[in-house]
Amino acid sequence: MHATLPLLNHSAFPQLHRDQLQILQVNLGYLCNLSCIHCHVNAGPKRKELMTRATIDQVLRFLRKEQITTLDLTGGAPEMNPNFRYLVATARKDGVHVIDRCNLTILAEPGYTDLGEFLAHNTVEITASLPCYKEDNVDRQRGNGVFDSSILALQQLNALGYGQQDSGLVLNLVFNPQGAVLPPPQDQLLSDYRTHLQDQFDIQFNQLFTLTNMPIKRFGSTLVSKGQFDDYMQLLQSNFRSENLASLMCLTSLSVDWQGYVYDCDFNQMLELPLGANPTRRVHLSELSAPNLDQQPITVRQHCYGCTAGQGSSCGGALS
Repeated sequence: MHATLPLLNHSAFPQLHRDQLQILQVNLGYLCNLSCIHCHVNAGPKRKELMTRATIDQVLRFLRKEQITTLDLTGGAPEMNPNFRYLVATARKDGVHVIDRCNLTILAEPGYTDLGEFLAHNTVEITASLPCYKEDNVDRQRGNGVFDSSILALQQLNALGYGQQDSGLVLNLVFNPQGAVLPPPQDQLLSDYRTHLQDQFDIQFNQLFTLTNMPIKRFGSTLVSKGQFDDYMQLLQSNFRSENLASLMCLTSLSVDWQGYVYDCDFNQMLELPLGANPTRRVHLSELSAPNLDQQPITVRQHCYGCTAGQGSSCGGALS
């Protein structure tokens, strides 16, 4: 695999500073039942990295101490961590809003068929990856049969109340492009998704998030292999919009890796770029105090243009 960090180091991206911490995004490990070509984590079925129960307890203590209101769980497939349900149930008992970034197909895997019921019982918000509403596009990006499995999972979640009006069970979908292009306008794509999924499969959902593919890890390496890396970076930089800077997710969120080390964002975590407030070494969650982060610098590199290009991109979709 091609290393992309050396290609991203020299950057004129504007300096950013943190605001009040509101969201703790936690990567529970790189184990996943899928190996998607756009994955910036390099997750897959053979990965062994998983957050331990002891580190999960540190996460819970940090949430309580700093009164963080939102816990955003990612992976890999976060549900494949053996302590996923313990973390979710405890956080919800503490009144924390929990988001599960779900690949949908996990709901059909042996040992996970009751996962939907668990998530609904705990009123967990689901943000589910469905990179297209057409079968061939999804299977080409994520593997044969993934589209059909995803549709069945969405129908199961709808039956539990997810995506239904006034149910309190939020179901969001995530789109990302097939290749080295920017996502189309989110509002128009939302309309297309709603129409197609409703008409063809009687599926309902709350919101669609469009995400820009980041030029790091598996996707970045693919760009290098195809000789497209420089062109893609030029695309991101030429579409930079300064008005997106005020809405970037790194301003109010913190990313935690499977070992408990903290980063300014999930992408910096994958590049192993230390927290901007401590640029010379990695900082562990157990060392951290949220108020000390306020107005501290954020580590930026050229990949940050991916969040500011065009309509912008974040874990909550388009920025403008």
